[in-house]
Amino acid sequence: MTSRAVLVTGASRGIGRAVARAFAAGGDRVAIHHRDSAEAAERLRADLPGEGHVVVRADLTDPQAVGAMVDEAATRLGGLDVLVNNAGVYGERDAPHPVFGTSYEEWRERWRQVLETNLTGAANVTWCAAQHMRERGGRIVNVSSRGAFRGEPEQPAYGASKAGLNALGQSLAVALAPYGITVATVAPGFVETDMTTEHLDGERGAAIRAQSPFNRVARPEEIAAAVHWLASPEAEWASGTIVDLNGASYLRS
Repeated sequence: MTSRAVLVTGASRGIGRAVARAFAAGGDRVAIHHRDSAEAAERLRADLPGEGHVVVRADLTDPQAVGAMVDEAATRLGGLDVLVNNAGVYGERDAPHPVFGTSYEEWRERWRQVLETNLTGAANVTWCAAQHMRERGGRIVNVSSRGAFRGEPEQPAYGASKAGLNALGQSLAVALAPYGITVATVAPGFVETDMTTEHLDGERGAAIRAQSPFNRVARPEEIAAAVHWLASPEAEWASGTIVDLNGASYLRS
């Protein structure tokens, strides 16, 4: 397979970093997107195997910045073949926002923050990327969450944003198929990253691991492997699918 041009949002750490590594290991050229983690993004770029990798920056809540970032990635990579919508937030400082115990002002602000990044931001990145894929096809993979199905009572905006991302992916899988563009989604459960270390090492760690009958959480590389396959030429018939990656911690019918 020839080298492809791949844009991974939120690629400076966690799942995004593992995804970038997986594509680079396969011989692809990767655009590492970040919002405010320039040093981590540059370290990753320097550490990736192969050549031609670049770092791009944008706040996904800024539509103009999104457009400029996608165009920059496509220009510097010589096109755009794959988009991985990985960037996501819970809200300011990952603050919980249950209905009771959250002021109306805080409630509205949490929903604005989360939806603008996780759903509207991903939709804007997708629109911009699709313009570069229209003539020669491409692959789009969205990183959702099991929270889209089981619910997130303490983080309802997050759960809703991921459910919306699932619906966006399935809608666009139909709309973009005539152009040779596939759209698929992965829905991880808890993943061991630098963002979750505090929870896993704390008093909740054992309970979190026990959610899965494997008594562990996912490794970022496991999520990256699924993303990499869904972006492969062999996975065209998986377009429109949502792949659960939660170690049987949540089973949906």
